[in-house]
Amino acid sequence: MLAAELQQQQQQQEMCKEYQMKQKLEKQAGSFNPNAYEFVPGQFSAPAPAATDKPAEEASESWEEEANVEVKTSAPKAPEPTKVEKADPVEDATQSTSEIKINDEELKAELAKMKAEGLLEEDEEEEIIEGKTQERPHVQGKTLKRHLNIVFVGHVDAGKSTISGHIMYLSGQVDERTMEKYEREAKAKHRESWKFAWCMDTTDEERAKGKTQECGRGAFETEAKNYTILDAPGHKNFVPHMIGGAAQADVAVLVISVRKGEFEAGFDRGGQSREHAVLAKTAGVKTLIVAINKMDDPSVCLEGGIWDEARYKEVCDILEPFLKQTGFNTKTDVFFMPVSGFTGANLKDRVDTKICPWYNGPSLLEFLDQLQPAQRFFDLPLRFPIADKYKEMGTCVMGKLEAGTIRKGENLVVLPNKTTVSVEEIFVDHKDGSIELSEALPGDNIKMKLKGVEEESLRLGFVICRPENMCRPCRWFDATVQILDYPTIICAGYSCVLHIHSAIEECTFYKLLGILDKKTRQIKQKEPKFCKQGDSVLVRVKMHRSVCVERYKDFSQMGRFMLRDQGNTIGVGIINDLKFPEDKKKEAQS
Repeated sequence: MLAAELQQQQQQQEMCKEYQMKQKLEKQAGSFNPNAYEFVPGQFSAPAPAATDKPAEEASESWEEEANVEVKTSAPKAPEPTKVEKADPVEDATQSTSEIKINDEELKAELAKMKAEGLLEEDEEEEIIEGKTQERPHVQGKTLKRHLNIVFVGHVDAGKSTISGHIMYLSGQVDERTMEKYEREAKAKHRESWKFAWCMDTTDEERAKGKTQECGRGAFETEAKNYTILDAPGHKNFVPHMIGGAAQADVAVLVISVRKGEFEAGFDRGGQSREHAVLAKTAGVKTLIVAINKMDDPSVCLEGGIWDEARYKEVCDILEPFLKQTGFNTKTDVFFMPVSGFTGANLKDRVDTKICPWYNGPSLLEFLDQLQPAQRFFDLPLRFPIADKYKEMGTCVMGKLEAGTIRKGENLVVLPNKTTVSVEEIFVDHKDGSIELSEALPGDNIKMKLKGVEEESLRLGFVICRPENMCRPCRWFDATVQILDYPTIICAGYSCVLHIHSAIEECTFYKLLGILDKKTRQIKQKEPKFCKQGDSVLVRVKMHRSVCVERYKDFSQMGRFMLRDQGNTIGVGIINDLKFPEDKKKEAQS
């Protein structure tokens, strides 16, 4: 009998602790539990009743019956010291909730913390305190600003990486602490002027030599637009990387060092200033900003640190006729401005009139904000050339969406392999990091995570299309080629490397169809035996592997190409017609 009473008392104490804990948790959460037991004074806190003549089994059964009751309409038969009137549960819940929230200091502190972090607005705070339950308005997704891709090109050591890094610093993408770290590391290597370049040059080899080897990438935002920066390498050994960056750009910034000796080295024969301007035009860049850099250099500064207007005009007068010959309209498509990449003058804010009284134009970022974006091809079939690939929890690809739109979750085809893939995620670079998109628009520089293909089976230059409107892979096409720089003659059978959008493939001049007259653009000589530097020639080109291309008149971005041989750009061209010998074989067989 005594054991049964002890067991009953122990069970009562455990139930009492459990109930008190439950009440404490509900009070902290500030919520009302409709399934809670009715509170009867003394029911759980009363000491164990005195022993009776009832057997232990009956006592245990009566305790379980009382414990399993959920909500009763009247108090149990336990002795009640006072009569308890049952209140309306809804009114009771509202009253207790409001009292808890108003009097709970911890809740008030938590609300103040959320409000300071921007997670809570004033009307929401009042709604929580007053206990109101209003319907929340539908929150729309974040709308991104207009997007613009910029590539910085020019001769080696012209200051491309310094300008790019300084823009990232001025726009807030690189904080003060990181910049101080770069400054200490650069000073330890006796290269104090490289601190801004290290924002874009991230590898140890690039920082040790001070030469960009791969196309750096960054993103920043102004009040008007979102920007993607592509920092192209300037050394002639890395021109293929520069072409890949220029193929993704809407606007090119040609950085020219005004320092005496450096400008001449970059512009003379073999300099990268000339070659980069030609390649940017061929890659499809329509707007060119010529940034005359290093205006603060002592070799060109006047007394008092004033920028030399005579040297600035001298450089502009030399560049203007060359750019006009390259194909740019110097009145509408080319813009000159003096800058200093190291001091940041005329990059974000306009240059001080005390050091440059003769220039009253906009700064670089002001001009880019006012610039209208290039034409976007919404109505054309989807074309997404793969510019880069990597593995990160799956297969990821990067590049510029040339035409059409891509939605998350849709099924696409990778050509020329004809591999069906599914788009799992779409990201775009932003000042706050990578932002996931539900749909990518033409001109966006995006990253995609694909399902259904391995990274090893992809090559740069593969094109993603829709199954109903695919870009047919091709190995033969007729093209118009302008021979820019080649020391000897070129005959049928000549082989070189062809760069088109982000693809790099070997090709062969299978047949010379004719040489064009430069003025009339008509054929003046049919089927010549050779062509030479300066000639504009019609060529039938044979690719060593199938590539996804289009005719220039159908889609210019995938219809122009560059030819390189032995580290030099020998020519540029456009595709006139695509040839498919297999179609003729099928017709002959039928």
